[in-house]
Parts: sequence; C-alpha cells; structure tokens
Amino acid sequence: MSRFDKYDPVSGGFRAKLAAAILTADVGKIQAVSINTSGLVVIGGAAETAVSGVICAVRPMAIGDVVDVMTGGEIVEATKTGGTAFAAGDLVYAHGTTGGVGVVDAASANGKVIGRMVELTRMIVRCPPATT
Repeated sequence: MSRFDKYDPVSGGFRAKLAAAILTADVGKIQAVSINTSGLVVIGGAAETAVSGVICAVRPMAIGDVVDVMTGGEIVEATKTGGTAFAAGDLVYAHGTTGGVGVVDAASANGKVIGRMVELTRMIVRCPPATT
C-alpha cells in the first residue's frame, strides 16, 4: 500500500476538501488531483496541465473530508495505478483526465511529469504548478 513518507505540510503541499468520496478500493493508491472551481479536490482533471498534486489516502474518506495534497515529498511502497512496479530511475507522470500515475514511455507520453523513482518503491514527487 503506497503512503506518504516525507511530507512537509507547510511547503510540500496543501489541504483541501474532497469533491468525491475515497472508496476502500482506492486506499493506498497514488492519484493525481486537480482543484475544481469550487476549491474542492478532484481525482484527475480536465487535462494534464490541471494536475495540482497527488494524494495517497490511507483510509476511506467521505465527500468534504480534508485531504493532504502533495506537491513535493516522497512516497514509499509506490506502484503504478495498475499495481505494477516501477523501476529505479523511471520518470513518473500523472494523467490529468483519469488521475492515473505511471511511468513515461512512448505509449503513455500524454502525462505531466511529477517526479522520479529513486529506488524500486520510493518516489520523489516534485509536481509543477497547474497551468489551467
């Protein structure tokens, strides 16, 4: 189960309320998020440029619960959205429309680069600001 490891709540992200519930099936998944026009956290977004950061819920959460959104930090036990493993050195991208997180390659180059793997299961997150 993926989880935040190193996270500075002052400079490594922000908190906002959820627009939709986090279900049990989504606990431990790294998901790219954006902020909607109501200021709520939305899984995915209109496009890759809308990605504001990533979440990794450790428990189910209800609509309106406050969640930490990481823009810079480290995630351990990291796996791709489909559950497959990363390789050390992989660039990590976030797919804006689905919220999926995975590795950049020729077949999935339509994502926004948000970090890099430094070990098989440790991801360094450096999510650039959203541009839309």
